[in-house]
Amino acid sequence: MAQPFALARADNRADDQIRPLSFTLDYVKYPEGSVLTRCGDTTVLCNVTVEGRVPPFLRDTGEGWLTCEYAMLPRATEERTARDSARGRVSGRSAEIQRLIGRSLRAALDLGLLGERTLLVDCDVIQADGGTRTTSITGAFVAMVLALLKLKEQRALPGWPLKEQLAAISVGIVAGRPILDLDYHEDSRAATDLNLVGTARGGIVEIQGTAEKEPFTTIQLEQLLALARRGLEAVFAAQAAALAERLAAVGLADLYGTRR
Repeated sequence: MAQPFALARADNRADDQIRPLSFTLDYVKYPEGSVLTRCGDTTVLCNVTVEGRVPPFLRDTGEGWLTCEYAMLPRATEERTARDSARGRVSGRSAEIQRLIGRSLRAALDLGLLGERTLLVDCDVIQADGGTRTTSITGAFVAMVLALLKLKEQRALPGWPLKEQLAAISVGIVAGRPILDLDYHEDSRAATDLNLVGTARGGIVEIQGTAEKEPFTTIQLEQLLALARRGLEAVFAAQAAALAERLAAVGLADLYGTRR
């Protein structure tokens, strides 16, 4: 028989507290941007490659593009899952998540200032304990900034193309309580599960919310969104701290391209 959800969270976090979040920059030496992102026990390797061409529909437009691939290693979870290559197709879940990551990151960019080049984002989940899509978006943003900084150092950009600081976080209702940044144990028991992709200036890029067991009310939705916004503020601070030294090295005071 399944055990009832405990009143205390497994890691003793407060209901409005995110998991420990860290970014290891330049984790792989070859990509233009590489970050190992850890959110609690969820670990995602985010690499960004700069390619000097765009898809056919953007040729001769002067605009750039960004696209993403997402995958989980076979033992990222408690049981081994087959690689997509072994199945001969990308799973529906992976396809949905990589589209989410791609459109989220594009919302943070001025593609006209990127020039006719493509940012290829690879998010590979090494270990999954809930929030793999939100961790991927959060880490991929940091990796994307590293790639843009490399282009800036090479004087390959006509202007700073980053419009927004972007991150994602999960919230949910578990045992009747709104909680922030769900791990797998909590997510699997959530009556409501919601992911928010937002910007540091207060914008919303995407909301994915589902009633898993019973409908939720508009009041609960407002509570969850407010909780998610508080969580995002902590994530934005962690991103900015991780990138501060790199921004300063190219004479930028912040992520919006403000000169020091």
